[in-house]
This record gives sequence, C-alpha cells and structure tokens, in this order.
Amino acid sequence: MKIKHDVSLKPYNTFGIDVIASSFCNIEHVEDLRHVLKTKTTKPFFILGGGSNMLLTKNIDALVLHINIKGIKVIEETENHVIIKANAGENWHNLVLWCLDHNFGGIENLSLIPGNTGTAPIQNIGAYGVELKDVFVSCEAVNVSTQSTKIFLKNECKFDYRESVFKQELRGKYIITSVNFKLTKHNHDLHLNYGAIKNQLEAMAIKHPNIKDVSDAVIAIRESKLPDPKDIGNSGSFFKNPVITKAQFKALQSNFPNIPSYEISNNELKIPAGWLIEKAGFKGKRFGNFGVHSKQALVLVNYGGANGRDIFELAKLIQKTIHRLFDISIETEVNVI
Repeated sequence: MKIKHDVSLKPYNTFGIDVIASSFCNIEHVEDLRHVLKTKTTKPFFILGGGSNMLLTKNIDALVLHINIKGIKVIEETENHVIIKANAGENWHNLVLWCLDHNFGGIENLSLIPGNTGTAPIQNIGAYGVELKDVFVSCEAVNVSTQSTKIFLKNECKFDYRESVFKQELRGKYIITSVNFKLTKHNHDLHLNYGAIKNQLEAMAIKHPNIKDVSDAVIAIRESKLPDPKDIGNSGSFFKNPVITKAQFKALQSNFPNIPSYEISNNELKIPAGWLIEKAGFKGKRFGNFGVHSKQALVLVNYGGANGRDIFELAKLIQKTIHRLFDISIETEVNVI
C-alpha cells in the first residue's frame, strides 16, 4: 500500500475525464483501509470505486481511496437459495457472470451495468425490471471516523429508486467493503416483461429461456443502445426517469398524445427521461468533443478530451429545456463532483 501524488484519474472514471488527484491510494484489503483512515491527514478523503457513476468537473484536492478489494464466495446455502458475499472491488458484470457460471439466479437482468459491487447499493442499481434491493441481504461498511465495521441490513439502507441511505444522511460517512446477496439455485424467477427482453429472446429463437439466455438478451439490448466506455466515455444513464401524477400526465397528453408512461402507484406514473430528451431535440446532438449519444438520449458522452464542466453545463441545459417544454423536472442519476 503506497500513497502516490498528482495522479490522473482518467483511467479510473468511465467518462474518461482527465482530472488530477493530489493524493491517491489503492486499497486491496480492509485492514489497509482502516490503517489509512486512522492516518492523520490534513486532506479530506475521496472514495473511488469503479468510477462509473460520476462526472468529475475539477481536480480532486483530497486523498483518493480506490477501493479495490477482491473476492467472491458462498457463505450460506439451502436447498433452494444461496447467499454469496462479494467484496467491494469486484467488477459488477464479472460478478453477474460468476453467478451465471454457478447457475445462481436473480441479477441476470443487471448484466453489463458498469461499475463495482461496492457502489451498487449506494445507487440501488437497477435495469429491466430488477433492482439491487430485490436480492440484497446486507453489506459491511467501515465507519470513516471510527474505523469500526457495521453491518447494514436491507431495511437500514432505505433503498428507493436510485437512492439509498449512503447517498443521503450517511453520504461520506461509511465505506462499503462487501455486499451479501440472496440468489436462487433453481426454479429461477425470470423477469421478462420490462423493455425489449421478450422481443430480443424471440429474435434469438429462444422459447424457454434460462438465466443465461436472459443475461445474453440484456447484453444484446444494452450493446445496441449504449456505448462501451472503453470506446466512448460515458456513465450510462445520466438522468433518472421522472415520476409525475396522473393528473399531470393527462394534461401532457393533450399536447403530446404519444407520451409513454409506466404506472408505479394508483396516482403516479414514471415517464422515460430518454423520450423527453429525444423529443426536446437533444438525441445525437454533438457539441465538439462531447454531446448526447445518437442511440440513447439518456447517455451523455465524451468523444475524447472533453472536460467535466462542459458536460455538466450540457446536462443543465437539458434539464432547463425539459422543464420549459414539459413542466417536468429531471434529476441527474450521475454524481457530479
């Protein structure tokens, strides 16, 4: 374990933004994390996982702790279920593939989501009708101030749509070091009704899908719409889908009869933010070396050499335009730093 100085964070964030960390430390063991946290420093700590859900707009004058703790193992097993423990530094998609190799079901719909396992609960990642909270059992986290370990159960995490206690009142106070998931061993509950999964399975000529088939379908859909961060810098969906009342939706329908929606309660509907952004004319729009992706309007991209401030200004322009056209506020899903 070594602290480095003046380190570029370009390789450590999926947007590929080139900002400088004044100090940087790669953390591969929980004890190393505790040791660094105990060290007296005049700099604040900045926690970095897979760098997939952030937009860096400035240099980081802090000690960046890159959480790179590896390991996956089964910790409990019954006839029908298994509980696995995945350490925070494990790449999320690699974890999905590991589960598929062992025929453990529950996170196949979350295939190809960028980032690491330790940051997944913070965001309550979700896709194609499944959220992390659906399989979450608990997570272990180190208290930044005391270096003690606390186990957070599901109800303590206050999961909501792309939200958790770690993004709100406990933001910056705990560092997640591992996550436990409860998965199925057989009789898997397949989620096929969200998005284009059924259509993709039909295109693949699969009539009786298994969890691997569902994962393959999700991967095919995502690859057809979302750019690979290795090729084009991005952080996946930049905005959350807004939730509005049915009365608001009815008023919007008079001007936009084809506006899509998904019912989430007796009085609320979720509107696809991508549809709003495309309708506002931003899909595929390029501003020099950054812009909005041509296949998915939810994705802001860095074509190479862009800075985070410019991308953030574009995000604010999109938000302002959506509010003016539809009287809907859309929130960022990505953390702007």
